[in-house]
Amino acid sequence: MLKKEDKIFKNLYGHNDWNLKGALDRGIWENTKNILDKGSDYIVEEIKKSELRGRGGAGFPAGLKWSFMPKDSGKPHYLVVNADESEPGTCKDREIMRNDPHLLLEGCLVAGFAMRAHDCYIYIRGEYYKESSNLQKAIEEAYEAKLIGPNASGTGWDFNIYLHRGAGAYICGEETALLESLEGKKGLPRLKPPFPAAVGLYGCPTTVTNVETVAVAPTILRRGSKWFANLGNPNNTGTKIFSISGHVNNPCNVEEVMGIPLKELIEIYAGGVIGGWDNLLAVIPGGASVPLIPKSICDTVKMDFDSLIKVQSGLGTAAVIVMNKSTDIVEAITRLSHFFKHENCGQCTPCREGTGWMYRIMKKMILGNIDSKGIDQLLNVTKQIEGHTICALGDAAAWPIQGLMRHFRPEVERRISEFNKKRKVA
Repeated sequence: MLKKEDKIFKNLYGHNDWNLKGALDRGIWENTKNILDKGSDYIVEEIKKSELRGRGGAGFPAGLKWSFMPKDSGKPHYLVVNADESEPGTCKDREIMRNDPHLLLEGCLVAGFAMRAHDCYIYIRGEYYKESSNLQKAIEEAYEAKLIGPNASGTGWDFNIYLHRGAGAYICGEETALLESLEGKKGLPRLKPPFPAAVGLYGCPTTVTNVETVAVAPTILRRGSKWFANLGNPNNTGTKIFSISGHVNNPCNVEEVMGIPLKELIEIYAGGVIGGWDNLLAVIPGGASVPLIPKSICDTVKMDFDSLIKVQSGLGTAAVIVMNKSTDIVEAITRLSHFFKHENCGQCTPCREGTGWMYRIMKKMILGNIDSKGIDQLLNVTKQIEGHTICALGDAAAWPIQGLMRHFRPEVERRISEFNKKRKVA
């Protein structure tokens, strides 16, 4: 378990003042100038040594991503923070923005300086009203205190932060669709390459990163990369905010070390499964887009990137969605299929046509009103969509269905058999 002194998010639940005074009391903006005085190369190397992996879902090494920014491109550099938290089940970034916005702003300055960016855009989900109002107030406080703006924090570095409210489309959480939306265009993902580090916002070098990833950077640099790297497991270091929802007695967000056992996470922090652990059916461990895992795997699996990949799932955003035996598992995954059908941008044929087809088949599977060959046909379609679209939404739509069939195919086959029996009797 995470020790109290190792917590980064000290106001996760909003029990204390979120304004600048409260932030300063918690050690935010402390010696920021000293960190920046060590130079951008130092910052990038320390983030690399910490083994911090992106907290937005992909888990790409943050230091490596920051190092992709060119040192002297002759163009403006931009930092874009992806605060468009739209993954069903995920609600971690909103807690940071609502309850500790200065933690994010200091991270923006540090990350922006490391990537030689003078401007930062925070693209926030449109529905997040309280989060955006608190963040905007915090930005104004930071300007007034000269923590950002001209000669930010006395470093000689000019740094501006702008808040941009999106329209609430799931696809704008995809980094290139986000950039298109930020430029005032329709939020459609871009073909890659070129990647944003080469051609991003307004055709200039840009790094798009997650709220939580940026927010932890100053603490890592203050306490040292070694401290962060010693938390969790190798290649899965540090702390992580886990969002736990569904059939638990106490749905919550909690900061814990990477690699904490899933059972321990649910039992200790979420008050256990409704009906007891033996009443557990399955868990989606990383937000709606990752494959579910049944109770047999949940008993022992650890919550980190590599452990969950080994069981054919993923940590994703660490949004743990718990389903007990009262769940109609086929209907639950059908609901997710409907979401991805509704939210795809329609740019790629596999998504435009495939997500709708998958949803219609899944609807039939709830009752079992489908040919027995339909399961294999459905799985074949998921494979045709997975990895064949401009962005990862195709994968996100396919994986929940693949997870269902991997672990609960007998349940689908039972429904088909019962439906056919009823039809024969009729």
